[in-house]
Amino acid sequence: MSNIIYGFHSIKAFLEHHPERFLGIFVLQNNDSYRLQSLVKELKSAGLSILFTSRQYLDAQTGGGVHQGIMAEVCSAHQYQENELPALLNSLDIPFVLVLDGITDPHNLGACLRTAEASGVQIVILPRDRSAPLNATVRKAASGAAENIPVFRVTNLARTLRILKEYYLLIIGTTGEAKKTVYEAKMTGSMALVMGSEEKGIRRLTREHCDHLIRIPMLGMVSSLNVSVATGVCLFEAVRQRNMTKI
Repeated sequence: MSNIIYGFHSIKAFLEHHPERFLGIFVLQNNDSYRLQSLVKELKSAGLSILFTSRQYLDAQTGGGVHQGIMAEVCSAHQYQENELPALLNSLDIPFVLVLDGITDPHNLGACLRTAEASGVQIVILPRDRSAPLNATVRKAASGAAENIPVFRVTNLARTLRILKEYYLLIIGTTGEAKKTVYEAKMTGSMALVMGSEEKGIRRLTREHCDHLIRIPMLGMVSSLNVSVATGVCLFEAVRQRNMTKI
């Protein structure tokens, strides 16, 4: 199977990490953008062939996405199955997992994946239903992160959380009603952070499987943050704590 990826950062990240998976690269003809021309030069230096095409073709193939004059067809990454999760957890010394419950906007999902990869998350878990598909829009927003981190789409999120507990992961959920803030939580050991949608948060059954609930303290007039921003706040607080234990 193959996927479409597009946009400067997505193509560049794919070139750096997975050049062998390019199937075809399409570039807007007669484009004099220095950044695009530099990327084309890098692609050619890697021995990859380029097909120059029209803006109409790129627009049609990317569904009107902001392709920035470049698109590629690539081999699909390994599709992780639920039964592979225990073996992957066993291979990690201190698992650091992100669970995204109900993120239906592809831009938000892509941004969360990008933040997860940047913060050292080793596994991302999504419900098969009530979640945006891993399409080209998500991959562009993720800027290559969707290709570098194992993503599991599971049919029963509550059951998966029980599996994580069997492997001694602490499940930390986020909700605005929590008494404890993210800065008061201990996030140094094996853990899974659960983030929900901005509108509804994490689902009731998901919340019941959390060991602790935390919130981000809001000091201004705004009552909530974009989910990708909130994910970044929580993940990098975990990074701070985890790095402190290494000093």
